[in-house]
Amino acid sequence: MPDVSISFKRWIVGRPLSSDRLGEQMLPKRIALPVFASDPLSSVAYATQEILLVLTLGGLAYLHLAPWVAAAVVVLLAVVVLSYRQVVQAYPSGGGSYEVASRNLGPWAGLVVASALMVDYVMTVAVSVAAGVDNIISAVPSLGPYRVVVNLGFVVLLTAMNLRGVRESGRLFAVPTYLFIAGVLAMVAIGLLQTAFGHAPVAESAGWQVHAEPGQLGLTGMALVLLTLRAFSSGCTALTGAEAISNGVPAFRPPKARNAATTMAVMGGLSIAMFAGITALALIADVRYTEDACQLVGFPGNCATGSQRTVIAQIAAAVFGGTDTVMFFYIQAATALILILAANTAFNGFPLLAAILAEHRYLPRQLHTRGDRLAFSNGIVILAVVAGALIYAFDGSVTRLIQLYILGVFTSFTLSQAGMVRHWNRELAGVSDPVQRRRIHRSRAINAVGACLTSLVLIVVLVTKFSHGAYLVVIAMPVLYAMMRGIRRHYDRVARELRPQPGGIVLPSRTHAVVLVSQLHQPTLRALGYAKATRPDTLTSLTVKISEEEESALRAEWEEREIPVPLTVMASPYRDITGSVLEYIARLHREHPEDLIAVYIPEYVVGHWWENLLHNQSALRLKARLLFQRGVMVTSVPWQLDSSDRVHPQQVHHDSPGAGAKVG
Repeated sequence: MPDVSISFKRWIVGRPLSSDRLGEQMLPKRIALPVFASDPLSSVAYATQEILLVLTLGGLAYLHLAPWVAAAVVVLLAVVVLSYRQVVQAYPSGGGSYEVASRNLGPWAGLVVASALMVDYVMTVAVSVAAGVDNIISAVPSLGPYRVVVNLGFVVLLTAMNLRGVRESGRLFAVPTYLFIAGVLAMVAIGLLQTAFGHAPVAESAGWQVHAEPGQLGLTGMALVLLTLRAFSSGCTALTGAEAISNGVPAFRPPKARNAATTMAVMGGLSIAMFAGITALALIADVRYTEDACQLVGFPGNCATGSQRTVIAQIAAAVFGGTDTVMFFYIQAATALILILAANTAFNGFPLLAAILAEHRYLPRQLHTRGDRLAFSNGIVILAVVAGALIYAFDGSVTRLIQLYILGVFTSFTLSQAGMVRHWNRELAGVSDPVQRRRIHRSRAINAVGACLTSLVLIVVLVTKFSHGAYLVVIAMPVLYAMMRGIRRHYDRVARELRPQPGGIVLPSRTHAVVLVSQLHQPTLRALGYAKATRPDTLTSLTVKISEEEESALRAEWEEREIPVPLTVMASPYRDITGSVLEYIARLHREHPEDLIAVYIPEYVVGHWWENLLHNQSALRLKARLLFQRGVMVTSVPWQLDSSDRVHPQQVHHDSPGAGAKVG
């Protein structure tokens, strides 16, 4: 009978792939773009919305700042893309920001970047899925009460798809990504043409007014600057995931670095064009968007229970002629799909980063192991569980989740670019060719500008978002940093303790074998036979007396079968089997501190999970305690019951001593 769990796993994940097929999982540029760049490409769907949401806190009067805020985001995105193209070409091994910071600024900087990136990847999944579900609810408002359930369902679906392997998931994600790019570019082009011909699109919210939040009306001076900076930091969500390509260079087809750099350039160009176009149309169409629908004067229906359509949904309706048109539903479907699938950037980046950290002994070694489909399955599952917990904790709210988002992004950006400046300084010291020196000077200038800009943005983000939830990231990053340092110290300590001593193999002076006996049955005879076959210096059968009747019956049967091994009985007035055995072993170790003590434990092997509840509990407790005793070796001697061999039952017990056999 096949194992149900294995069959279910094969249905979800697929058949295992052999290690020699790893090369088949390498990605061409057309597939790598949706795999590694779906996050920055999709973030244009909500980056404009986040800018408008912050500016309307003070009322409609501050929307005139939106073009300047968007322009600053575009400049920053261009600089970051150019900077990471340098990273890809200088460090094609796939470590990305972590490798750059570790090699050039030291291990501490690498761990800071790693903790920031791990937080960023988790938030990418949570925010992308939540934003995608928001767009689904914009098209189908009746799904609003089931927001969290729908979110978690998509996280499970993404996890299953990624467990099937990078190449297979990439093919599935390619179509929605390209549909989204085509739809948004078409919407922007049509909307701008309508405007040029005097028929500018008008959003459904264009006639609504906004109640400014208390204390936000009539801002001047520093308060206005802070509002603008907060809007800018929210708009910087358009940069999330820009570093993912630098982490995934090993997944590209050769020439890896050049293909990755080309893909990054295409990603940057598309992101800038779509973000600028959506922002322009949002302002042309007079889109109104607030955190609370009750701030909108003129909002139809119950503002306490109803939800606004997203900014991109309002633009699509304005450009294509309403919310019942085919193109409106096309844009909403494509947006929802790419936002949800944008989490795939994290599902590829997080496991790769975790595998590198595990290789460097900063995370558990299991994260460096590839699964059946040559994907880093453990990292994928951990990412899904943590992201799902965040979605549940924050009720799937994009506005609440996004406050935790970009602090980690700009921490990694800043340290990475600073590390690249030091990298180019070292390169200059060893190069005399004028052409190469000019190229290095140019690259260093790009990374220096990137480091300055991203460090300023990091300060802005920290100041403007700290009280809105970013403090949680400020707590999480040091915790992750300390955890990774602790794991590395543990592995280093274990390696030191396991290092072979000079002089080769040290043999024990003598060996004392102890066979644990509960009753005289075939497992006991097998354990006695195996123990005697090792030719120990002494061999003892040890039983614990729980009752006089059981001890007398065992001793009588022992003598009747003429077992040539002395039976030692430990009295236990409190019926503590484990404690009595440990006491005997401890006394034996004190008497022979230089000798080896080998403890043999007979165990049943059963075929059903419920049978395990009926057997071997005392054996498990004993093994757990004996493994901590120095100078003691524990050997389990299995006895396979019929239920354990469901395929070839005829092979059971043929090699064991018969019921009447003697151990001689």
